[in-house]
Amino acid sequence: MHGIIKIDNERSVTMPTPHNEALKQDIAKTVIMPGDPLRAKYIAEKYLEDYKLVNQVRGMYAYTGYYKKKRLTIMAHGMGNPSIGIYSYELFKDYDVDQIIRIGSAGATTKKIPLRSVLLVEKSYSKSNYAKIQNNDDKKVLSSDKDLNEIISNVANKLNIQLLKSVVYCTDVFYGEVDKPDVLFNEYGCVAVEMESFALFHNANFFNKKAACILTVSDNMVTKEELSSDERQNSFDEMIKLALESALIK
Repeated sequence: MHGIIKIDNERSVTMPTPHNEALKQDIAKTVIMPGDPLRAKYIAEKYLEDYKLVNQVRGMYAYTGYYKKKRLTIMAHGMGNPSIGIYSYELFKDYDVDQIIRIGSAGATTKKIPLRSVLLVEKSYSKSNYAKIQNNDDKKVLSSDKDLNEIISNVANKLNIQLLKSVVYCTDVFYGEVDKPDVLFNEYGCVAVEMESFALFHNANFFNKKAACILTVSDNMVTKEELSSDERQNSFDEMIKLALESALIK
């Protein structure tokens, strides 16, 4: 399923995966990953200069361009551990990406976390079998990269963004009825629920690469409050700007 592509200078370049049509040189060393392909498109159009669409296989858009002269790739990862597991694994292994910053939404598990809160995920707790199946890793709690987290924290201070360093619960089941918000918060210390950080952190650890996860609280599982689609769009810009500005620092 690997292909060979001819480019202008007659040099042949291998297409690394069946999920990504980008050439290796089309992907930057730092990748910012939202879940939604249309959010990737939004970020590229609003924030990048001289960008181009480098992947659209299965509608999982990836754009590479420049943010304040720093070359970045914005690529969607889809929903759930299996989806981000595929794309982040290939980015680290086949495209030699150094670091990935996931940006997404989360549901708070406590009244203490208001809507629009911005979370920096330090640890991801999960009952997922992703790590076990991938390489027989039994860990259920995985950490993000400390150095990258420190950069994000410092940038947040400069941008006057209140950042909550957090433990989150990464679930494989969106409509689950077993893991209740009060249990996740009181027994496991998880302040929010999302679906992708665990596989991302596992792949980063496996390849000795860097990964971070920034989340915006879009709903509260206790109070049942939630942001509208328009409110999500506007609220997420703060998180997007934080990721972009953090990507400028090596």
